[in-house]
Amino acid sequence: CLRSTPPQGIGEPSVYHAVVVIFLEFFAWGLLTTPMLTVLHQTFPQHTFLMNGLIHGVKGLLSFLSAPLIGALSDVWGRKSFLLLTVFFTCAPIPLMKISPWWYFAVISMSGVFAVTFSVIFAYVADITQEHERSTAYGLVSATFAASLVTSPAIGAYLSVAYGDTLVVILATAIALLDICFILVAVPESLPEKMRPASWGAPISWEQADPFASLRKVGQDSTVLLICITVFLSYLPEAGQYSSFFLYLRQVIGFSSETVAAFIAVVGILSILAQTVVLGILMRSIGNKNTILLGLGFQILQLAWYGFGSQMMWAAGAVAAMSSITFPAISAIVSRNADPDQQGVVQGMITGIRGLCNGLGPALYGFVFYLFHVELTDTDGSEKGAKPNMANPTDESAIIPGPPFLFGACSVLLSLLVALFIPEHTGPGMRPGAYKKHSNGAQSHSHSPQGSGAEGKEPLLEDSSV
Repeated sequence: CLRSTPPQGIGEPSVYHAVVVIFLEFFAWGLLTTPMLTVLHQTFPQHTFLMNGLIHGVKGLLSFLSAPLIGALSDVWGRKSFLLLTVFFTCAPIPLMKISPWWYFAVISMSGVFAVTFSVIFAYVADITQEHERSTAYGLVSATFAASLVTSPAIGAYLSVAYGDTLVVILATAIALLDICFILVAVPESLPEKMRPASWGAPISWEQADPFASLRKVGQDSTVLLICITVFLSYLPEAGQYSSFFLYLRQVIGFSSETVAAFIAVVGILSILAQTVVLGILMRSIGNKNTILLGLGFQILQLAWYGFGSQMMWAAGAVAAMSSITFPAISAIVSRNADPDQQGVVQGMITGIRGLCNGLGPALYGFVFYLFHVELTDTDGSEKGAKPNMANPTDESAIIPGPPFLFGACSVLLSLLVALFIPEHTGPGMRPGAYKKHSNGAQSHSHSPQGSGAEGKEPLLEDSSV
């Protein structure tokens, strides 16, 4: 029986196994940033933004629907098999980019069913760490992801210019295969044998696999309801922005491939600084709620900047990096306002809403671009990074180059108004026995920026690198 075989892998399960899996997967996708933009426009020259939004919208919705089921199944069958499954299907479209672009985009959409590597990775880390060391482990995984996303687009852009897109696709495929081989050979199973049911056919309840289960509980607490509405209204435009932003920079603003890659790197580094150094200073000096409001203010500014201006986009990128403080601050206030035994439920609600936004946001952005006739008419010019013909001053879309970003700014403004009513403290952390709450809250505080976005953030981040 498969159950009785000794665990395969090199050494004991460790955080470093998880770190390598995440790094290789997202490094492979990050390399494809430049070839992806070219292939997308060549395949859909008439409705590029609309099709981009629909592809990533379908992928995000499928991820939202499947994430709870895959999480529940991994509790039964073990993490290793599902790491293998999620990485394989997430990376399956990569070689198709050069073989058949149509199949490439079709498989990207369908891969959303399994594009939840982050949720399995966080479960893997939770299996092998104690509570007091878990926050450090989650931070290491997230920092590794950020490092892969910051470095790989620039490397991919350089190789694409020097040796052509085909080499970049081959290299990305090789790295994806290396990741799969690493999981097969080196990654040991993390789920203890005693934690698993006795048989492979153990039942999974519908409640565990229901993606809408957590969303139905949103209205039961007024504070949680306000937080969830804030998350939905602010994350919807962010999810749409990341699915189309690099295409927008390349084709509408006129950035070259190298400039797009450099932009990703700079904004990524600034975001890491914002979420570590700046966030800590703000939380201590102005408080949790005011940090959320400040982050939403930065988000409104950067969305309006992207929507109206084609000048000083680098400065807008710095503002975007500052807006990244919002979600860690929201996760912290969630953990502070929930009872210790309700942490998972409330964080699950946030995860569910963000996962839903990952499907709706890209589709909304693509549709608004389509409504405002922001299309590409100069294939050759746009491929070379030159500004396309649509930027002609007589073209109405040149006056407002990014209508969806303005819609997004309005959505975040509503989010800011809702956030004003979130109470700073509701008291659970101040009750007797606060030490237990504090330790749980601290773990949840540092875990939740990643954990709350485990299922939701993985497709989003992948979209940003794609």
